[in-house]
Parts: sequence; structure tokens; C-alpha cells
Amino acid sequence: MLGNRLNIFDLSKPNIRILHYTWFAFFMTFVVWLGLGPMMPFIQEALSLTDQQAKVLLILNVAMTIPARIVVGMLVDKLGPRIMYSAILVLGGAISIGFAWVDSYEKLALMRFLSGFIGAGFVVGIRMIGEWFPARQTGLAQGIYGGWGNLGSAGAAMTLPFIAANFGADEGWRIALTAASIVAILYGVIYYFVVSDTPKGSTYFKSKKMGSMEVTSGSDLILYMLMNIPLFLALALLTWKLSPTQLGLITVSASYMIYGALTIIYLSQLVKIWHVNAHILKTPVPQLHRYKFKQVAILNWAYFVTFGTELAVVSMLALFYVSWFDIPKVTAALLAGAYPFVNLVARPGGGWLSDIIGRRRTLIIVFAGIATSFLILGLVDKSWSIWLVVAITIVGGIFSKAGSGAVYAMVPLVQRRMTGQIAGMAGAFGNVGAVTFLTVNSLVSYDLFFLFIGIIATALFALILFFLEEPKGQMAETLPDGTVQMIEVK
Repeated sequence: MLGNRLNIFDLSKPNIRILHYTWFAFFMTFVVWLGLGPMMPFIQEALSLTDQQAKVLLILNVAMTIPARIVVGMLVDKLGPRIMYSAILVLGGAISIGFAWVDSYEKLALMRFLSGFIGAGFVVGIRMIGEWFPARQTGLAQGIYGGWGNLGSAGAAMTLPFIAANFGADEGWRIALTAASIVAILYGVIYYFVVSDTPKGSTYFKSKKMGSMEVTSGSDLILYMLMNIPLFLALALLTWKLSPTQLGLITVSASYMIYGALTIIYLSQLVKIWHVNAHILKTPVPQLHRYKFKQVAILNWAYFVTFGTELAVVSMLALFYVSWFDIPKVTAALLAGAYPFVNLVARPGGGWLSDIIGRRRTLIIVFAGIATSFLILGLVDKSWSIWLVVAITIVGGIFSKAGSGAVYAMVPLVQRRMTGQIAGMAGAFGNVGAVTFLTVNSLVSYDLFFLFIGIIATALFALILFFLEEPKGQMAETLPDGTVQMIEVK
């Protein structure tokens, strides 16, 4: 038990310094990426944007993140987290500055779409923390990284509007976003010089092939191909939201072109998956080097619920409080503001609990909590006490954020050399969950929205209970000289 203790204030230890350097890198990516939300009222007023134009920018802000997390996951396994995080901060900051100073809505939309890739920075840190902390501590370390880094959205909300307001309506938002972007760029340079990919003497195991995750059995190959479908369906769903049947911001022909492009890209991805993995059907992978892709698939769907719920609920909570309980907007915003701050302790708590009692057991507990909380919220009506609803919402938030910590406590223990790709796929599924839940929220009443989350969480509870396996023993990785190194996963 003592081996699980982690003194985050002991800066004399290199891994503790890496943890703090890395969660702050994640924090800055979220400031730049999610700073759009709190700045939108300023941007809309300064540029006289319509409500539809503003909504499109918010949609475009998350669209690129889904494929970007997959691509960044592959690149970090090949190039290493140091260069990848630095590149994302510098390039993302530069694109954000471009967004802040363009002079037409079309350019604004394009730059915001490109800015979405900075949201993939989260994936990079998962590999970095996995390299620097042993299995008995990785849950808590990953939880601190994810939970504290996620506060970048709150940091943006508390600082950028203040800067914008003090520099005037027309240019204030540009100056605020530029200032945040410059800080991100400078920190990207600093990060490159103060971290290393692994502890001294350790080997950084790289993915053997690029473009696709490696699987180790024929059934896993089929499952991997199927698990790519939801990622493309989410992008198709975003296209539908922009089409004439919904917001009407792209033409019918443009929407069909996008659908066609997504289909072609998916088929191309299937070809790449086959090219990378077809050999396993002729030459079976030795048992020592096998892993079960079902573990990855379940973690993907688990993060679909945990992080997807987190993003969706934080987006609609204030409006829900106002419309159902008729309370002032400022009060509603303050009550809703408690929800994201739970991340400070809940996500590290989920990781810590995973280290103490086990990854699978923790996920079972948190999903029982998520399912129960949201099924109860599915029964809510306008006669309920607002304070009771707020309390249940926060409890549901604690379980969902702890669940995110528990998911990423397990991700680095599946297959070391592909940690970035596994983290990227799970992270992309989190964004898919957000798109799915927000779409449902736009189509049904709030109680049915909560009920839908509760039903999906119940299904995942059963999936975890009956099919997820606790990491145990060791995983095998091959050193450059051909010898095999065993890595403890428990």
C-alpha cells in the first residue's frame, strides 16, 4: 500500500517534475482550445455574428478533435511526447493567433476548424505519464494530469473575458486570445527543453507500423474495423447538424460531398488496417506478445460515457436550471459552475482508487454511480427542489469524472508501445459521446436527456462487469536489439 503513495510536492524527484510540467501543458491547450466558449459573447458582438454563425464556430471547434486524437496518438507513439506536446502548443498557438486577427467570417470558420486539433494534446500526456510512473502509481498520476489539466477551460473562463473587457469591445477579444496563445507558444518551447520522453536508462518503445493500430488476432482485427465506425458517424452527425435539415449553414450538395468523403476515408482506413495487420492471419502472433483488443473497445465506450457526459452536461446545465426552475441566469451560471470544478479532485480520485482496489472494480463502482445518478435525474420534474437537483447533478458529475480518471488509469497498462494510439482512440470516443449526447439534448426534453445517459451508462456497467479484465502480470515489449523486456502492469 505504501508503494502507492505519491508526494506531488516533492519536486526533487524527476517524475514529479514531469507530472507538473505535463499537466500544465495540457492546461494551456485547453485554455487556447476551449477559450472560445467564454469569448463567444465578445466575438459575436464585435463582429455582429448571427446566432447560427456563432453556433457553427462552436461546432467547428470540436469537429477536428475527433480525427486529430487518432492521428496524434499514432504520432506520439512514433515521435515521442516531448516533441509532440511542444509542436501542438506552438502550432496550436499560432493558429489561434491567426483566428484572432482574420477579417472575414469564412476565414474565422476555417481557422477555428483547424484550431480543434489542439484538443488532441491530452493524448500526448497520457503516454508521457505512462512512461514516468510505475503501474502502482499510474492511476493517480494520470488522474492528476487529466483532472488538473482539464481546469484549463475554467482558467480561460476566469481570465480571458476580464482581459477582453478591459481592452474594449472591438479589439479586446483579439488581444485576450492572442495573449493566451503567446503564453502557449512560449510554454511549448520551454516544455521541449525541460522534459525527456523517458527516465534515464529507460527504452521508449515505438509502434512498429504507422497508420493503424496493431492487433494480435483475427477476431480483434474485425472488432477494430467495427470500432472505427462510430468515429466517422460522429463527423457525419456534425455534418447533419450543419445541413439544411438543421442549421442550414451548408448546402445539400456540400453535405452529400462530406458524407461521400467520410465514406471514402473510412474505406481507406479499412485498407490501411488490413495492410498493417493481415499477416496475423497467416502467422499467428506468439502468446507472449498478444493483447486483447476487447479491453481497448470497452475503455473506448467507457470514455464515451464518462467524458461525453462531462462535456454535454457542462454545456447544457445552466440553461436547464433557468428553463426548468426559473432562476436568474447569473445564479444558474454559478450553480452550473460547480460541475467542472469537481474535476480537481474527482478525476485524480478515480485514478487513485484504481491504484488501490483495482482498475476493473473501480470502473464497476463509478458506472453504478453514473447509471444511478442519471436514472434518478431522468425522473426529475419542475416540482423538485432546485437544490436536490443540483446535488444529484454534482454527484453524477463526481462519478463521471472519477470514471474518466479510472479509464486512463488502465489505458497505459494495455500495450506500452501503443499507449498513444489507445489513448487517442479512447479520447476520440469521448468527443463522440459529447456529440451524441448534445444531439439527443437538442431533440428531447431535459428529463429524457438524463434518462438516455442513465440507460447508456447501465449498458456500459453490464459490459464492464461481464467482459472487462483486470490488468495483471506483465506485458512484453521488444528492445531494439531483439531481446524482450517484461513490464509490470499490476
